[in-house]
Amino acid sequence: MRRSSCRTLIPGSLTAAALVLSLSMASVSAAAVAPPHDENNAGGNQPPSHSTAPNRAPVVESHVKDVIKVKGREFRDLNDNGSLDPYEDWRLSDEDRAADLLSRMTLEEKAGLMQIASLRATAPQLIQDASITHLIIRDNLTAYELAARANSLQEIAEGTRLGIPVVFTSNPRNHVNPDLEFGISEAAGQFSTWPGTLGLAATNDIELIRDFAEIAQEEWRSSGIQKTYGYQIETATEPRWRRVNGTFGESPELNAAIAEQLVLGFQGAELSNESVAQTVKHFPGDGAVLRGLDPHNEAGKWAVYPTPGSLQDYQLPPFQAAIDAGASSVMSYYNVPSNAMSAQQLDMEDWYAPGQQFEEVAGAYNEAILTGLLRDRMGFTGYVNSDSGILTSRAFGVENLTTAERFTKAVRAGTSLFSDNSDPSGLIEAVETGLLAEAELNPSVQLLLEEVFALGLFEDPYVDPALAQQVADDPESQARADEAHRKSIVLMRNDQQALPITDSDTATTKLFVEVVTRQDGIEQTAALKELIAEHDPSLQLVDTLEEATAALVWVRPNVFEYPDNSTVEIELGELTGVDVERVQHIEATVPTILAVNLGNPWVMNAIEPGAAAVVGTFNVKAEALLEVVRGKFNPTGELPISIPADQEAVEQNASDVPGYAESFDYSYVNAAGDAYTFGFGLTYTE
Repeated sequence: MRRSSCRTLIPGSLTAAALVLSLSMASVSAAAVAPPHDENNAGGNQPPSHSTAPNRAPVVESHVKDVIKVKGREFRDLNDNGSLDPYEDWRLSDEDRAADLLSRMTLEEKAGLMQIASLRATAPQLIQDASITHLIIRDNLTAYELAARANSLQEIAEGTRLGIPVVFTSNPRNHVNPDLEFGISEAAGQFSTWPGTLGLAATNDIELIRDFAEIAQEEWRSSGIQKTYGYQIETATEPRWRRVNGTFGESPELNAAIAEQLVLGFQGAELSNESVAQTVKHFPGDGAVLRGLDPHNEAGKWAVYPTPGSLQDYQLPPFQAAIDAGASSVMSYYNVPSNAMSAQQLDMEDWYAPGQQFEEVAGAYNEAILTGLLRDRMGFTGYVNSDSGILTSRAFGVENLTTAERFTKAVRAGTSLFSDNSDPSGLIEAVETGLLAEAELNPSVQLLLEEVFALGLFEDPYVDPALAQQVADDPESQARADEAHRKSIVLMRNDQQALPITDSDTATTKLFVEVVTRQDGIEQTAALKELIAEHDPSLQLVDTLEEATAALVWVRPNVFEYPDNSTVEIELGELTGVDVERVQHIEATVPTILAVNLGNPWVMNAIEPGAAAVVGTFNVKAEALLEVVRGKFNPTGELPISIPADQEAVEQNASDVPGYAESFDYSYVNAAGDAYTFGFGLTYTE
């Protein structure tokens, strides 16, 4: 029996490939594809009944290949041979099914499966011609559009020789992010919107973080996304590192607790047809970088561990927690571990060579890190996903090797999936020229296939676009996210009792509002004033300082990387987008509530002392800040990162050690005598 998709297209009868092209590079109207009819879901937009119980058949849906029946049960005939083969039989284990499919694959199909490419207009060709079935979503479509496009590409994949389904992957999509960036966070605002990851950590609410993971899991899976490039569970030990804002802060213990909940929330106790597989990153911890330099670039390639035992004490615990929770995959870092700039981290028997602790090659090529440490020592049984560009511009330590030789070294080191690579020819060449035996690819292919089987995609890779949008728009999900926004805000100083502005204060308070940032400050200020006027009209807003009796200044800095690659600036000033003199002038004119968006642990001693109150935010909705300022919510947040006392403290810091564990008085101390160190936070009752 051949089951058609039953998806009615708009007049003009767009083909699946044309629909892919229309959605792949830009958003389209949600009316572009009508909601599908599901024969197994005749009751309307209800989730399909998925079950991995051995005595209950899963939902089977096929759009291109036949569905065959055996003893009244349905199976997809994915190789179109008219009979039930082991890999098509959902009654068998994932391991057995993967082994059977592996035995049927050509070299080209194996090599294609080991690549994960950015989803662009060429996606149909990559699936059909290069056997690539791992794709990274980088555009910011609605849930409906994501689901519709996913279905179209799944139909193309189903039509290939073996019918191997697509696994769609994305970087995080559920956080406020004013600075979307390729390869880090390309999307925001289409699903429930939560504070930044540092903000989640600042809530110190593990139950809330678990709820976040479960809500995001449902949103992603409903939209046809089955794998996430996340989260950054590495410990943020270098304050200048530009990716601190994607982590959960500087505590290995808190990071470990969060990592466990993320894996369990996104994946469940084990992978199933409801899971979103986690790819935790970047092993063994990207943050211990030289002077904060970016490991994406040649100058920032070094991982440095100057403190004896810091790798085990601070960098590895979150990854161990994720592994113990069952993380499906791990992303390796770009970094090259430095021998000259590192103290002893590994037992002598684990050293790369006599007198050489580390092999000085990037993580994807580093057998001692990926096999010796990750697998043998830490017990990881999933697969390793490289970071993007390790075969080309970021082949640190193996620049003298050809592409085929790089593939060879990485595979033997333990890398199974090559990120943002759409050309498997180098891996094919490595086998055809004898650098690699084809059998050496099999362990990687087996692991990758097991994940696809566990995710239930061989039975039903299709999703309902209308249901996806319904899940994404669920007001209860956003209500829980809004709670996280409020709980993430940290009250850092209130010695002058400038906060909160209570209802009784509004009659005599004339509030001046300004957003201070590198660009668009005027527009952001206008937007903030408009939001305040809409949500809290009892506040009297004024346009000039001369009229004001109080001020709210929201400082939103950005790191500045020096063009000569000498270091990274986190001291608040012109380079980080902060007009210090302007802030100081406002503070000197009227009592000022200073809110600072702590994407990094900024050096803020130029503007902190003059404020009447200080609040820390972590990419939150303005509504949450307003509720704290007005006393509608009593702040409970705690700093997930320590704030350095001054620039000297930054330069003196050990990049592999959290701020709270530095060997000197690292943290800033305010006029009230409070140190802005990890875990600090006030409430209005204190």
